[in-house]
Amino acid sequence: MIKIGLIGYGYWGPNLARNFNNNSEIELSSICDFSPDRLEAAGKLYPNVKLVSNVEELFNDTQLDAIAVATPVSTHFELAKNAILSGKHVWLEKPMTEKVEQGEELIDLAQKKNKVLLVDHTFVYTGAVRKIKEIIEKGELGDLIYYDSTRMNLGLFQQDVNVVWDLAPHDISIMDYLMPFKKVAVSATGSHFYGNGIVPKSLLTIYMEKNIVAHINVSWVSPVKLRQTLIGGTAKMVLYDDNEPSEKIKIYDKGVDLYETKEDLYHLKVQYRVGDMLAPKLDDCEALAMEAEHFADCILNGKQPETDGVAGLEVVKILVASEESLKNQGAPVDIS
Repeated sequence: MIKIGLIGYGYWGPNLARNFNNNSEIELSSICDFSPDRLEAAGKLYPNVKLVSNVEELFNDTQLDAIAVATPVSTHFELAKNAILSGKHVWLEKPMTEKVEQGEELIDLAQKKNKVLLVDHTFVYTGAVRKIKEIIEKGELGDLIYYDSTRMNLGLFQQDVNVVWDLAPHDISIMDYLMPFKKVAVSATGSHFYGNGIVPKSLLTIYMEKNIVAHINVSWVSPVKLRQTLIGGTAKMVLYDDNEPSEKIKIYDKGVDLYETKEDLYHLKVQYRVGDMLAPKLDDCEALAMEAEHFADCILNGKQPETDGVAGLEVVKILVASEESLKNQGAPVDIS
């Protein structure tokens, strides 16, 4: 049984606590939060769990095997670093860190201490995203051309980060999982029209090798909630709509063929292909439940997480470059 302590019982922490508590190989041992009200709420649901307000109690607890961090990104590096140094495996909320150098240090430290470092890119563990991965790996889409996503709603405005750091990590992590190509550069445009310096709407253009491009549109100021992703291939195309209660994935046998005619080498002929649409059956297991199971398997059997520190760092690199591009009105920034 893996004994785990949870730091942060605010927005995301309760979801982690529930899934840890429901996992047969994980024992939710401790919950830490600075808010007495949040600890009281946790205590009502988990009366046998130790409640603490000081993170040092978790670091010093020799009975704990792992620590999950569900706190603001500005605290991630120090909390995760201290957890690893205290001999614990780490489940780290997204985005992994504020800076690229911090992410690199955590990866190096986890390797040296032989500890599992899992970054909570939850959507990677959804049935929908994993089905798309399966379709891509089978070659059904042909060569990949583009990734186009829209993630918007009215709120929730964050006080410490802009919309890119809040919403884009979801789509960047999905993109990186489905399209593990080298990311070359990013251009990000946005506006802080409320005058407080926080960007509530932004569009990212991510350039990848093989001339593949991604557009990620994120917003806190939309009158409707949209969660749509389009993935284009030379053979077929996929629509992923996370708002759909069923048929979240639709595969379209549609495409465009371009070729030169013999009569005129400089004249391109366009031929459109329109075929059937297929909505495959998806695994309906809760993503966090699958992720918790995967975390336990990695700890018990020495496996590397699918969303490890390297995957987390890829997201941070794009976020940091996007921030720089935003400050320079969309000028492309190389991704090292």
